Amino acid sequence: MKTTASPEQIPERRTGAPLPAAKRGPLGRFLAILGPGLITGAADDDPSGIATYSQTGAQFGYAQLWIAFFTLPLTTAIQEACARIGLVTGKGIVAVVKERYGRSIAYSVVLLVLVANTINLGADIGAMAAAAELIVPANFAVWTLLFTAVILVLEIFTSYRLYASILKWLALALLSYVITVVIVPQPWATIARATFVPHIELNFAFLFLITGVIGTTISPYMFFWEANEEVEEERVRHLLRPGARPNIGRRDIRNMRIDNFIGMLSSNVVTWCIIVTAATVLHANGVTNIATSADAAKALEPLVHSFPNAGYVAKIVFAAGVIGLGLLAVPVLSGSASYAVAEAVSWQASLSYKLKRAHGFYGVITIATLLGLLINFIGIDPIEALIVTAVINGVVAVPLIFLIARIAANPQIMGEYRSGRLSRLFVWVTFVFMGAAAVGMVATYF
Repeated sequence: MKTTASPEQIPERRTGAPLPAAKRGPLGRFLAILGPGLITGAADDDPSGIATYSQTGAQFGYAQLWIAFFTLPLTTAIQEACARIGLVTGKGIVAVVKERYGRSIAYSVVLLVLVANTINLGADIGAMAAAAELIVPANFAVWTLLFTAVILVLEIFTSYRLYASILKWLALALLSYVITVVIVPQPWATIARATFVPHIELNFAFLFLITGVIGTTISPYMFFWEANEEVEEERVRHLLRPGARPNIGRRDIRNMRIDNFIGMLSSNVVTWCIIVTAATVLHANGVTNIATSADAAKALEPLVHSFPNAGYVAKIVFAAGVIGLGLLAVPVLSGSASYAVAEAVSWQASLSYKLKRAHGFYGVITIATLLGLLINFIGIDPIEALIVTAVINGVVAVPLIFLIARIAANPQIMGEYRSGRLSRLFVWVTFVFMGAAAVGMVATYF
């Protein structure tokens, strides 16, 4: 019979060692709840997201702004389902798929994740290097190698507690776009209408970017990362028990949902701000195509207009955001891929483990990151690669959402903590919506 710990026995803290409640104020208790959901939400606005949202605003103005509002409940529902699976079962999604649906389905899931994540890894590393060149015009190859080395060292040789704290702080890089929206005069009536009234154009260019926006907002790597980080949190808090379900209670579910909602809300607000900024600053001034990182950086020039050399300062702000979010997103991409592989072949997998205890897990992280690095040396344009990556994510996510929906709603797997009716509804709406966008894009192409 499953035992449930009392509220006093369950540490509230989701990253790091528990602190006595009496020593934390209300803000401290709230911040202690934040963890996998916040990090996942911040990683959602990775360099691929910045490029895709910027291109959307530049090319179509405010026409696709409604997606940021429309996808908030969808993103929240699918990520909550993923986090719930990890929290309740104490296992990642691939491990549950393997147990429930067999090795063949599990290996198919792993293949989809590996392909999408490796391409995304390469595009993000390339975008970080291109952004860094705006500040220090060193060789592109030197920057890619430097960023790859830094990311691997942090991911492999630092503790999970320290690494999770670093990822939280890197999320602050998103604020530059929020500030820009506030200080630039905006046509608020037009923006309000575009936010809440959907606009659709049945042509390939429009549906291609819609699929990209959805794909970088609801991405496969987010599914696996948040589920596995819930397991990591349980490991840190000593809630995992051999051969039994994690020792969780209602408070854990509540904290997970708060953390997840804050992360997804932050992600979608930033998505909205990037599209608005690009539409107001670029599209309104005739810039409808973003070909380089310098083009994307122009969207932030109003943020630094009081400086003598606003263009260069804008490049610094843009580069800092891309690099910060790249340092956040690339480990999430390689980590989620490695969790998937390790679960499929029953390797030990945890960022809390030392290298000698999880050779295979860290080996996949290293190989995936290096393969991503190599993509930058086959002549692919970094900005174009980012947008194409977002579209690939949008297509790959569809079959994965189908499996997640089935698992999260299954009482035999989830017990009393299976997803509720509203959550299940939004997850299935996400599946239908993303599938329709992918089919529509292909149909208009032919």
